Amino acid sequence: MRRRDFITLLGGAAAWPLAARAQRLDLPVIGFLEIRSPEAIADRLRAFRQGLKEIGYVEGENVAIEYRWVEQIDRLPELAAELVRRQVAVFVTTGGPAALLAAKAATTTIPIVFIVAEDPVRLGFVGSLARPGGNLTGVNIFTIELAAKRLELLRELVPGAARMAVLVTAASAETTMKDVEAAARALGLQIQVFNVSAIREIDAAFATFARERPDALFVAGDAFLSGRRVQLTQLAAFHRLPATYALRDYAEAGGLMSYGPSISDAFRQIGVYTGRILKGAKPADLPVVQPNKFELVINAGTARMLGLEVPPTLLAQADEVIE
Repeated sequence: MRRRDFITLLGGAAAWPLAARAQRLDLPVIGFLEIRSPEAIADRLRAFRQGLKEIGYVEGENVAIEYRWVEQIDRLPELAAELVRRQVAVFVTTGGPAALLAAKAATTTIPIVFIVAEDPVRLGFVGSLARPGGNLTGVNIFTIELAAKRLELLRELVPGAARMAVLVTAASAETTMKDVEAAARALGLQIQVFNVSAIREIDAAFATFARERPDALFVAGDAFLSGRRVQLTQLAAFHRLPATYALRDYAEAGGLMSYGPSISDAFRQIGVYTGRILKGAKPADLPVVQPNKFELVINAGTARMLGLEVPPTLLAQADEVIE
């Protein structure tokens, strides 16, 4: 091989990574804003990526994702603005109303795909479920609206319960308590509400439970609390406190029982919607998705540890019993 040909070959080889890098810079970018850690929602992220794949997008191949994880809610506007400056093609928010509000305030033009636990029309995020209008659409997982049903199921499992502790956050307190208070009155339950927004406040609430001994615990369907489900289920077990939760991953982590929609399917759906928007669909024309299947999951091992016998009628209703 002549020296000139060899140098030319080397020059071409050196250019290959640069060309590949330039091509990667041309990938559409999804901005993903969350208040929980990636470890806390690992299964849900897999479902989100599966939804993207169903539409033809694979992270790192033909789409890039910029993640922003934040546990301090007051930093959400800063990180949302950062993603706007990054010129993302689509905004995804799965961390509840606070993350969605930050994204909505940061842009009126970039499409936003969300998951929220309560009616997004009532919250003012969309004009209607069928025709959202504007630049937002997503999934309403109904975890807050199911509060009354969850209380009824817990009372069936713990029929002697008379005093109920309720864990909420500032984001979920108003709407959760409206349904919980009405259901508690109908069931003859006394309730005590604990508003928590940090890990130390969760610990403080359980320290109060140790002194005052409520008969059972209701944990609100809330993104902050979901991100701390291991802490919550372990504390409930340590204090031998029967508890009900909004999503199955609490029961999988050792929680007594959960009732709510399939959260994995919700994340898969926002992956599908994100992919459709990348292909040209407008958020205004994509109806807000509502779950049509709700799962009752009972952790029989935890029930035995608490000395509870699960009634046959409840076992018959369960979609899954974890032994």
